[in-house]
Amino acid sequence: MGQLPQNLKSKFQLERLILFSDAVFAIAITLLVIDIKIPEIDHSIVSDQLLGREMKHLIPRFAGFIISFAIIGLYWTVHHKIFAYADHYDNKLLWLNLIFLFSVVLMPFSSGFYGEYAAQINLLLPYGFYCFNICLTGILNFLLWRYISNKKNGISEQTITASRKSYGNVRSLVVPFAFMVSFFVAVFNPIVGRYMPMLIPIIMKIARKYYKKIDPQLEY
Repeated sequence: MGQLPQNLKSKFQLERLILFSDAVFAIAITLLVIDIKIPEIDHSIVSDQLLGREMKHLIPRFAGFIISFAIIGLYWTVHHKIFAYADHYDNKLLWLNLIFLFSVVLMPFSSGFYGEYAAQINLLLPYGFYCFNICLTGILNFLLWRYISNKKNGISEQTITASRKSYGNVRSLVVPFAFMVSFFVAVFNPIVGRYMPMLIPIIMKIARKYYKKIDPQLEY
């Protein structure tokens, strides 16, 4: 059997990278829920009241799960859109993507660590580690986009407009910026600080409207 042409070989290797990334995202997002354990109560004394009380204790874990699920899901969609512009790959792209995936697979642990102590709002370390993990993911996502969208690196053969590059930069940095600010506010006011990430969808919506005015053809 003859060797594959170089362009087909490159495309095949790039598809392997993307499929591997998808698998890592799928495993990480599934592992999030494993940390939420079903309440164990002696069946001889179990009641709806006891179950309700135990389920109430799981609310912080469910909150952490929902936030982390949304964030991993967001970065999966962004990763999907970023690699739609990739036509080639090199060793630097492989390593950048692998380090990015490292931050993704760390999410179930940081989410579980935060969820375990979320009710004790005066503790800064669990929330700080969680914020650090999310900021790391966002910054690495930003570096991936910058590398792929830079024509000099030879990864993309497509025309990427300045507005598309700018929107990709903003979209990559909104989440880490919001969580960075959230943590610093939480140092002084834990309750207000931990609710600040709820502003992320609003900021994203404002960014979309702004860039839609600049470039109506831009994909969002």
